[in-house]
Amino acid sequence: MSLNLSKQDWLLFVGFALVVLTLPISLQPLGAAYPALMQKFCIFGIFALGFNILFGLTGYLSFGHAAFIGIGSYAALWMFKLLTMNALPAILFSMLVVGLVAVVIGYVALRRSGIYFSILTLAFAQMFYNLAYSVLTPLTNGETGLQLTLGDPRVLDRMAGAATGGLPRVELFGIGLSGGGYAGFYFCAVMLILGFFFAIKIFRSPFGLMLRALKSNQNRMRYTGFHNRPYLLAAFVISGVYAGLAGSLMAVTDPLAGAERMQWTASGEVVLMTILGGAGTLVGPILGAAVIKYFENIFSAFNEQTLHRIFDFLPDSIENPLVGTLSLFVGEGWHLTLGVIFVLIVIFLPGGIMEGIRRISAFIRRRGGRGAAAASNPQPAE
Repeated sequence: MSLNLSKQDWLLFVGFALVVLTLPISLQPLGAAYPALMQKFCIFGIFALGFNILFGLTGYLSFGHAAFIGIGSYAALWMFKLLTMNALPAILFSMLVVGLVAVVIGYVALRRSGIYFSILTLAFAQMFYNLAYSVLTPLTNGETGLQLTLGDPRVLDRMAGAATGGLPRVELFGIGLSGGGYAGFYFCAVMLILGFFFAIKIFRSPFGLMLRALKSNQNRMRYTGFHNRPYLLAAFVISGVYAGLAGSLMAVTDPLAGAERMQWTASGEVVLMTILGGAGTLVGPILGAAVIKYFENIFSAFNEQTLHRIFDFLPDSIENPLVGTLSLFVGEGWHLTLGVIFVLIVIFLPGGIMEGIRRISAFIRRRGGRGAAAASNPQPAE
């Protein structure tokens, strides 16, 4: 794909990059400006961005994308154990392995469409999840999970004389990435920005236009002489590779891989992220991922004491009943709040958060247009 993008696309890309790179500043008022959480925003943003290439462009709903997250994590960790703690070879190896697995799964699953495709992908994910606890235990270490040990070969690192007495950290040419620091966040942020750039290219390319046409009417495309399945398989593999990248970044920031990353709930979560933000849009799924991870990590920490501090300006007769009611929606009840938000979004904003942003922008433009028209046509004095 060429680098030719419209001016609007370049502005979108540059604006997105600036927003991501300045998250440590912009998230301060929300209490979410610590590196470990911002890493999650970036990693799950990549996951949702890739899932949107499949679901948003083709309409094929996969319930098994969590398998690619798990496979990517395992592949990256094995690269750390066997060869080197440098992040780049692990990421490239993970994307390659996940791409090959996605070809096999997609070749079988895409023989069906609709709910049958969704069930097939769910079946594959559950199969890999159970294999990780049984047959593949030598590779996955079962329930304990795969992690680094002092006896790992790390052949390339030892040849370079980089072996240490303790467990090494994941690094990028000497810069430590694991441990929840800002270096790990900015590395994940750069990966998200690169993933966003390639997503723009896919959305604007003839390939992306073909995927939209397949979503609109596959039969009509077939009648015009196009063979649909190669395009669908390519979209499925690209989407899986994005998920594999997200899984490898999980291993980069926290060198541990477990089968729980392949549970069906993780696949359902990325569906919620995409729909909440706006399926078929570029920024929407990333916003959806940020909202869900914010609720999971920050909003879930709210409690009655937090609510009392927020509403302490109210009289006790109002404050206490209000706090008692709202306490059901915070802390362990954060899922209830997220559920209410999701229901409201689906009912009133079927296009997700991005549709709400578009409506607000259109309303502001209309108001601005009326004001400009009124200013240019003053009423005569009486």
